[in-house]
Amino acid sequence: MTLKKIVLGSVLVTGALLSSVMVQAQETIRFATEGAFAPFNYMDNTGKPVGFDVDIAHALCKDLKAKCEIVTQDWDGLIPGLKVHKYDAIIASMSITPEREKVVAFTNKYYSGGVRFMGLVGKNFNLKDLSGKTIGAQRATVAAQYLEDHYGKTANIKLYDNQDNVYLDLESGRLDIVLSDELPTYNWLKTSGKGGKFEFKGKAFLKTDRIGIAVRKGDTKLKDQLNKAIKDIRENGTYQKINAKYFPFSIY
Repeated sequence: MTLKKIVLGSVLVTGALLSSVMVQAQETIRFATEGAFAPFNYMDNTGKPVGFDVDIAHALCKDLKAKCEIVTQDWDGLIPGLKVHKYDAIIASMSITPEREKVVAFTNKYYSGGVRFMGLVGKNFNLKDLSGKTIGAQRATVAAQYLEDHYGKTANIKLYDNQDNVYLDLESGRLDIVLSDELPTYNWLKTSGKGGKFEFKGKAFLKTDRIGIAVRKGDTKLKDQLNKAIKDIRENGTYQKINAKYFPFSIY
């Protein structure tokens, strides 16, 4: 074997080893989402999670040059699953609240929202007094907490595992009115074919609601990385393109 072949062989082997090390060194970020909160996270007709939250997760991974994995988890199990290391972060349109901050850490917001009542077109409600009414909301959400705090003693509050079931019971007449995040309800009214039958009641409130990515307490490295990536995609226009795919107005 000639010296040239030996050197060339060494270069090829070294290159292959370096390539292998680079692949192994590439970080994987495993995000959990709910998969039942359109247009933020839901399942397409192939069973794949899609939506605004999922697109943002992929954009953040691309910015960080990391591999992105998306898994689904029922809403009530999201934080428990994070705590036992089933995944690295939660990107599921989760509001940053003092109660949640006791058990997880949050990134900076990646969008903002508010809550709003919705019911049958033409049916009038005194939103300050819903005594005797049956009101629906998704369990363990800002909307559910608000209902329990403000109407728990006077109205019949029904809580559901996911937002789709809230809509279904409203359609069937088992609910008089619902309270939910304004943005997914806006999407439902526009895309579900129900816009002619249901409408918002009153104005949105709790508009200071900040939506963040949850990570385990103490995982400051990942939190800092995600905060930097959120800032990057806001500055380079990626965020705005994703926003425009789902809403004709800024939700940041």
